[in-house]
Amino acid sequence: MTQDVYEVLRREALERIDGTGIDPTRDPDAARELLRRTVDDYQRRAHLGEVRLLADPGATLERLARSVTGRGPLVELLEDPSIEEVFVEGDKITYLEAGGTLRSAEFPVTEEENRQVIQRLVSETDRRLDASSPIAQARVLGGSARLTAVIPPVADRLSATVRKYALRRQTLDELVALGSLTRPAADFLEAAMRASASVIVSGPPGSGKTSFLSALMAAVPPDHCIRACEEVRELHVPLVHGSYYEARPPAMGGGNEISLRDLVKVTLAMRPDLIVVGEVRGSEAFELTRAANAGCGMACTIHANSATDALDALVNAALMAGENVPERVVRKVFASSIDLVVHLDRATDPTGTRIVRETVEVRAMVPSLHDDFSTEPIFARERMGAPMVWTGALPPERLMRRLEPHVSTGLARFLEGGLM
Repeated sequence: MTQDVYEVLRREALERIDGTGIDPTRDPDAARELLRRTVDDYQRRAHLGEVRLLADPGATLERLARSVTGRGPLVELLEDPSIEEVFVEGDKITYLEAGGTLRSAEFPVTEEENRQVIQRLVSETDRRLDASSPIAQARVLGGSARLTAVIPPVADRLSATVRKYALRRQTLDELVALGSLTRPAADFLEAAMRASASVIVSGPPGSGKTSFLSALMAAVPPDHCIRACEEVRELHVPLVHGSYYEARPPAMGGGNEISLRDLVKVTLAMRPDLIVVGEVRGSEAFELTRAANAGCGMACTIHANSATDALDALVNAALMAGENVPERVVRKVFASSIDLVVHLDRATDPTGTRIVRETVEVRAMVPSLHDDFSTEPIFARERMGAPMVWTGALPPERLMRRLEPHVSTGLARFLEGGLM
């Protein structure tokens, strides 16, 4: 049976169901009976030579039932807690298991079925996905996942990614248990967050930046005010003092947009101890220069191939604001306000079956004779898979003074036995 034959059958079945007013999700038995009649009618036409005979009517009925009642392969993958990320390209579905293994869905599906599921997910949000708005990002699955979808004319076919982030309540202790961090490095970062340090988390896509940012937020004292701004919300750390803010796309008429930059600007007037930006990609970076002048800490993630590249990427994003501020001024502000850059990376393990995410280095911003960035690694790995070790370098004096009132017992012992 070709996909064309199946799609014809599926559309006939949907027309029948629409004509009766039956809700397939609430009355699956009645919907299944209509589907059975649709298959039987098709087979009768096939025996008369009007259409091609179905090789396995029973299997076709089961596939139709799964699709029409909303239990198709894409839905089942989205509901599977062991699946971390799902990729849709037309009629093809691949998925990433929690262990990092990439697999292809074995059950056949059409692009129309996939698009129906994606449209259903988008329709439950305040976003749109149609010819006038062919790109959509939204929180879906009850806020436990982020959907990014692109359709024609921007893409040549449906292209979507659903990334689950139900585990974004990670802590530094859990990162140590996973091998991403060592205990001394985790204690150092915990003290930094208690001291309202400004930390940039960098890395390539899928390296665990959002999870790491969550762990840093979880280390902030509960009496500190955290204002977290995101394009599409992924962070879910419980906040005692503070709140989360999510950008809003333009309405149907093109107005009422609330950008990430707008959110960062507003939070500056709300007395934050720490401003968090889930992912810096554009002009919102310029508002972070104002955060530096406001005296509050900041934490954000940014896509970059190294810690030093991350700082350049942050400057370039700030310049997108078009405020006619010279680049050297932006660099000077960030050089004096950023304390640490944590770079993450991902790689496939030696067996080639799962993805490993690790913290590659923790760099401290150090004083420079020029209006530029000068950094020094405090903790680093020689390569992915190698142990993370203290480099022998001391954090700059300005950071050490702020850390002293906040060091934990673990960090104090580490400083006495190592750094000091």
